[in-house]
Amino acid sequence: MTVIAVTLLSPVILFFVLGALAAFARSDLEIPDQVAKGMSLYLMASIGLKGGIEVSAAGFDPQMLTAGLAGTALSFGLPFIGFALLRSIGQLSALDAGAVAAHYGSVSVVTFVTGAAVLDANGDRAAGWMVAVLALMETPAIIAGLMLARGSLAGLGRTRNIEGFGDHSIWREVLLNGPVVLLVGAFLIGIIAGKDGYAPVSLFFTDMFRGVLCLFLLSMGLLAARRLREARNLTSRLAALAILLPLLNAGIGLGVAAAIGLSGGTAAAFIILCASASYIAAPAAMSLALPKADAGLYLAMSLAITFPFNIIVGIPLYMRMAALLG
Repeated sequence: MTVIAVTLLSPVILFFVLGALAAFARSDLEIPDQVAKGMSLYLMASIGLKGGIEVSAAGFDPQMLTAGLAGTALSFGLPFIGFALLRSIGQLSALDAGAVAAHYGSVSVVTFVTGAAVLDANGDRAAGWMVAVLALMETPAIIAGLMLARGSLAGLGRTRNIEGFGDHSIWREVLLNGPVVLLVGAFLIGIIAGKDGYAPVSLFFTDMFRGVLCLFLLSMGLLAARRLREARNLTSRLAALAILLPLLNAGIGLGVAAAIGLSGGTAAAFIILCASASYIAAPAAMSLALPKADAGLYLAMSLAITFPFNIIVGIPLYMRMAALLG
């Protein structure tokens, strides 16, 4: 079987599909929010710990610095491409285009965790330090999206729609959002503890990981499908852009990965990060900084369309793209 077929038929992906189908069928299947949050915390801690342990065992890799710088630059730059397409093809206002564009430069932790699990299952594990690259790629896009909305609206005398960069609550949401704090913190703990320190807790954080991920993606399938059902302002053009943007960003990520010498699972993880769209940190920041932007729109695009596309189709596709790098 091909990598794509194996990925699509894996329990991780099939549980997501089950959740989506149940929601579309209006089943009363439900995973309580607190349970889903607990599973999310477990997954972040697990992937961060394992990444830190790998870095502890292998030592510093110069590629980590190169990939971190490249990821930061892409996170800041990709929203400018998205903004142009959202304004021209999507016909969005500057306010909404800036808000949506921020999501398509920032990253989805859950997409990364799922991709890492699929890569591991296929025997093509990414470098552990990709967790640090993920953390670096979350914030620059949010800043870029705010700049785009602010700059476009300034000329129209409508900057009152933006709370501005001086609001401490915005920066708190951007820099201290829970999943990334836990992910980075667990990564540092893994570096400090090393393999010997990890051994006593390895049964909990390693053996249970895929089972918990299956149940978590079941809850995400339910959530994504219900968001799509509730979408009101999602046009066919915007739905198409919600698929086009991750593909475009993945292509750019492929080129950058080749330029900086990434290959195998590490290249695939980098491409997955470029193609993912934030639906946790970016919405929280946009709701504070751009309160008049259409929250239903950017959540419908990033969570209800791009996330399912990446989970079901994107991850195996990006793995095949990375294989082009040898």
